[in-house]
Amino acid sequence: MHSRSSSRLVSVAGGLTAAALLLASCSSDTSAPGADEDVAPVTGGTLVYASGDAEPTCLDPHVGGNYPQSLVSSQYLETLFTATDDGEIVPWLAEDSEVSEDGLTHTITVREGITFHDGTELTAEAVKANIEHLQDPDTASSTGWLAVQKVESIELPDERTAVLHLSAPDNALEESLSMIWTAIQSPEALERDQDTNCADPVGTGPFQVESWDRQTAVNLVRNEDYVLPTEDAHVAAHDEDTPGSYLDGITWRFIPEAATRYSALQSGEVHVIDNAQPDTISSAEQTDLGHLDAPRPGASNRIELNSSKAPFDDAAVREAFIRAVDVDSAVESLFFGTAQRSHSLLSSVEPLGVSDDSLFGQDVERANELLDEAGWTERDDDGVRTRDGERLELTFPVSTNQSVPAEQSLFEQLQAQAAEVGFDVTINLLDLSSWYGALAEHNYDLVSAPYTKVGPSVLRILYHSDSTVPAPSGYFANNAQVTLDELDEILIEAEQTSDDAEREQLYERAQRTVLEDYYVLPLYDQQNHFLYSDDVHGMGETTAVSSPIYYNVFLEQ
Repeated sequence: MHSRSSSRLVSVAGGLTAAALLLASCSSDTSAPGADEDVAPVTGGTLVYASGDAEPTCLDPHVGGNYPQSLVSSQYLETLFTATDDGEIVPWLAEDSEVSEDGLTHTITVREGITFHDGTELTAEAVKANIEHLQDPDTASSTGWLAVQKVESIELPDERTAVLHLSAPDNALEESLSMIWTAIQSPEALERDQDTNCADPVGTGPFQVESWDRQTAVNLVRNEDYVLPTEDAHVAAHDEDTPGSYLDGITWRFIPEAATRYSALQSGEVHVIDNAQPDTISSAEQTDLGHLDAPRPGASNRIELNSSKAPFDDAAVREAFIRAVDVDSAVESLFFGTAQRSHSLLSSVEPLGVSDDSLFGQDVERANELLDEAGWTERDDDGVRTRDGERLELTFPVSTNQSVPAEQSLFEQLQAQAAEVGFDVTINLLDLSSWYGALAEHNYDLVSAPYTKVGPSVLRILYHSDSTVPAPSGYFANNAQVTLDELDEILIEAEQTSDDAEREQLYERAQRTVLEDYYVLPLYDQQNHFLYSDDVHGMGETTAVSSPIYYNVFLEQ
């Protein structure tokens, strides 16, 4: 796939042209032990990966569509498009694409010579089958379902060409088709029942699923027939006698406790870990361990305020909460320089992000004034503000699978600061399933819900009123419950225009509307840190959604 931390030369029409595609040098986002050493690649060995994320309930990322699925499925599935360092969308399994002048027709040509793990040849039929799989309510997709909502019908004029007819223009469609949640799977495999496909998705990637020992590990083995979708890059990246990846396989383990994962890395029990604590990352940089920092595209990590019910149906109360807290100090004290404060709805890797720090500085005096003006003038014996006998109470469900302990500590600091002006914030630490349940029942006033998507069109998913309605999976993305007709119109125009300058202006207007009405408290980029041992080489390549891939990784023997 691609690397946001590697340099690439590309041709949009002809695909990838640089012979040394996967040997490109990594940027400063990657700090690798022995980076200046000339270590000759070797074949063999099984890399052991330890994830702190909740184990996926399905290895097919079409089903649901969360980040833990992305991390593992990026090893065995590939996408039609990918992204370069600067965010340009380019073909991958696709060879070429064209968009009609009215934006309603996207014609995609797939590459020749690509086969799935089951021996099925990649043809345009796979494009049709996969989009239909995503659109099928029984698949229970969320991210992928949203990505292809506008595809109305698909024509197949020949074996390699798929013509997608849209209900409305969608200038983000190819961005969406670069994400692993829309990855291309074998059409024959998709005809199996969902439980079978969840346990053994069949893709075109450098590894394939050998077995899944639930609650323990997913076991991946090398795809001996793998060829990069560009022949010259395959020859350049690997000796022509080397089949597929350097690694024999990957053992993908699930170790939820951060300290246990780090101990396993230090002892050599595992080679790579994710979700490391900030203090661990900071101390690891003084050792021989490598560190890959790969911020995710799409939304920043943020706290969303539920505007559909009291007290946050009042913009003054929303602003009062945001003015009451000091995120800067909390980030500085808890994250040891591993996270930079954000004042934007979008990730720092999104070039169209709008940032405005003037909206988010702590001002306790102003917070008190706003609450007084909103009628929350009395305080009870606990110091909690009241209005007409009602306490100023907030419920904040937190997913222990998605928030590392440092982030949970940050939420506790904000809880204490909000209490000073009269908010009573209850933090509920929940497992992922219970957390999703709380959101589905709208049982929250505050929530931190990461959302990864390539490009600024994530704003349409997060803040258009349509997104207050759940996807087939049951998940809805507009957690702030923003329902503004004017904002809806801006977001639709931004998604349909073919003028890049107009698109940028419209997305700026949309962001300012959400920020200035205090629906969201931005925190920092979605944290995506990976630590790896000093015998791991070749780390740095990532997908369009910043999940590392291991085709070019090898273990020093």
